[in-house]
Amino acid sequence: MTTQQILLDRPPAGGASATAGEDAPAVVDLEIVVPVLNEEHRLPATLDELVAYLPTLPLSSHVIVVDNGSVDATDEVVDRFASDGVPVDVVGCRTPGKGAAVRAGMARTTARWVGYCDADLSTPIPTIAEALHQLDRGFHVVMASRRCTGASYLVDQPARRRAASRLFHVATRPLVGRVADTQCGFKFFHGPTARELFRACELNGFTFDVEVVARAQRAGLRMIEVPVAWTHCEGSTLGIARESVRVAREVVDVHRALRQARPRP
Repeated sequence: MTTQQILLDRPPAGGASATAGEDAPAVVDLEIVVPVLNEEHRLPATLDELVAYLPTLPLSSHVIVVDNGSVDATDEVVDRFASDGVPVDVVGCRTPGKGAAVRAGMARTTARWVGYCDADLSTPIPTIAEALHQLDRGFHVVMASRRCTGASYLVDQPARRRAASRLFHVATRPLVGRVADTQCGFKFFHGPTARELFRACELNGFTFDVEVVARAQRAGLRMIEVPVAWTHCEGSTLGIARESVRVAREVVDVHRALRQARPRP
């Protein structure tokens, strides 16, 4: 898979977050967290595609579905899901918010490489191979991007959502610098680094990605954005008008959390 990357490369800083020694014996090579809320209709296709694709990679893998309080049959979808080669498990997260769900999933991982993706297949599943390639090159964080050089939209976002996204990018740029797209729900990490990074994170809602990226930059981690051909999918649980005030508050919370974080020696 040929891609054009935007490098966000810093030499690793001192401290455990940058070097991230192994914390627990890895059971599999790769674990993927899929946070879900009322996804009984979209989740089966996502799991079908994941368990069909992952065995084509030269590694062992495991999928962790994190149910963030669904009131539909999401749990039953996973319970009846069968895979010959890739185990799929579901865990619950009582704390509302995608950030809380991803954090709960990451806490369950032990793999050398870990990542998370949304249940709507907006990012092509084969992007996993490129993410692993970049991790193998030595990057700690690999972020799929809809806005870096080489990215494209197969199905574009509605005009209102594009406008809101641009405003969000402007508001968060002081936190994330040159990162073009913090909100694409497809990120992969060096496993021990991810587990330490997510243990430090506090935000539970939509803006948790900003906190993850900002803390990674603060720790001096090597990060890279890889362009994707992205497809907008209807059915997002984020209502722009309804959630705009809460998102603004979360951006302020990221600033506060980083100010209160203990400075590195």
